[in-house]
Amino acid sequence: MIEVKVPELAESITEGTISQWLIKVGDKVEKGDNLVELETDKVNIEVSAENDGVIKELLKEPGDNVEVGEIIAYLGGSEGGSSVSEEQGNNTEKAEAKKEEKESSEEAKSEQESKAHVAPEPDQQSENGRTVASPSARKLARELGVDLNEVKTRDPLGRVRPDDVKAHADQPKQKETPKQENKQEKQEKKQPEANEGKPVERVKMSRRRQTIAKRLVEVQHTAAMLTTFNEVDMTAIMELRKRRKDKFLEDNDVKLGFMSFFTKAVVGALKKYPRLNAEIQDTDIVLKKFYDIGIAVGAEEGLVVPVVRDADKLSFAGIEQEIGNLAKKARDNKLKLDELQGGSFTITNGGIFGSMLSTPILNAPQVGILGMHKIQWRPVAIDQERMENRPMMYIALSYDHRIVDGGEAVSFLAKIKELLEDPEQLLLEG
Repeated sequence: MIEVKVPELAESITEGTISQWLIKVGDKVEKGDNLVELETDKVNIEVSAENDGVIKELLKEPGDNVEVGEIIAYLGGSEGGSSVSEEQGNNTEKAEAKKEEKESSEEAKSEQESKAHVAPEPDQQSENGRTVASPSARKLARELGVDLNEVKTRDPLGRVRPDDVKAHADQPKQKETPKQENKQEKQEKKQPEANEGKPVERVKMSRRRQTIAKRLVEVQHTAAMLTTFNEVDMTAIMELRKRRKDKFLEDNDVKLGFMSFFTKAVVGALKKYPRLNAEIQDTDIVLKKFYDIGIAVGAEEGLVVPVVRDADKLSFAGIEQEIGNLAKKARDNKLKLDELQGGSFTITNGGIFGSMLSTPILNAPQVGILGMHKIQWRPVAIDQERMENRPMMYIALSYDHRIVDGGEAVSFLAKIKELLEDPEQLLLEG
């Protein structure tokens, strides 16, 4: 039979989790057909068949962890005929069946003999010094880890049978059970559960959720992370969108959203403050001369950050189209690994969920992340005498203080505010 193995996934991925089988035993498949969906740390990957054939056996269940190169299924001949391995397997099964029949007949014969003879010494052994036991008893003893020499038998001939093995295996459990129960009772008395008697549900974390949790904790342990805040008057952008949204949609077949403005503003600010577009490698600061902006997207399995490549070279429409395509792929679990790697700065928008203010966590190894929030109408002082209600948004910048100073971070955020409140500048500086 043909072995189906976990293929090489990516340079940084060595294992995955069986998400779901796309076939079942007995299905005919052709080369290139998808067999199984693997969940990795970043994306879901479909493994395809490398040969034609019939699915003979699935070795793993959904939820099982598998490594690259591990055998997860067997594929048989496509014509329904048996391969050499299958014939050998059939011959082995036949041999085992004959062996079982022989053992059964021997046991029956032994039982008849035991009734007709006088019982020998209890510790009777065979000529080679081994304890006399039926084949099925020996097999059960191996499975339970029982020493046949210690098993007491009720057979008149001293022959150990499966019932004797089971009885011997159960004895230690009966003796240990009271001790275990007493120990457990003491632990319960010392540490009473707060939710005792309350309904709970235990759900295993997905591989992606485990990776997200691990990375978020790691970045807080390895980076000197701080957050600074500012607020943006969104009046100019909202008026511009109101005037241009219909024509923009007609010309580009995509809506004019807020993300294109913020992406352009971030690019403009990064050009002026390049340390925010960098990362630390050992004792070096790597200043990136490109602007690949990650856009955080909430998916069912957890937050993912697909990357808008060369955002500085894209138009407003190009950015909106790219963000829309990546967000759809994220929701459908169709993102590819290269769409998630290599970003230089990240934007996250908690405002779509109603967040008023937050401190976003860095997306390592990046040293900066911008947090957008809900637009809220608030009274704003225009001058010493006038007050107006304006659409305001709090923005937050989390940064790595190891290479970004506080003054630089505050100035970076102020530059974003300036560009957003005068969006015409984005055409020149963004």
